Amino acid sequence: MDDLKDAAQRKMSSGATVKAVLWSFFGVRKGSGYVKDTETLNPVHVIIAGIIAAALFVLGLLMVVKMVVAK
Repeated sequence: MDDLKDAAQRKMSSGATVKAVLWSFFGVRKGSGYVKDTETLNPVHVIIAGIIAAALFVLGLLMVVKMVVAK
């Protein structure tokens, strides 16, 4: 339980969180980068950024489909 509390207290820049989430969407990541991310990133921020990125991805796909179907 203390590990979870410690992880939630981590401070990392939002840019690093977004970068880690985008790399995970791409599916390619160095092992050393993954280890660094797991040690420094706040898991709550990663989950929130992942949900936002997934929503933006789905909305982007819907917009592309609407544009293609409209033509």
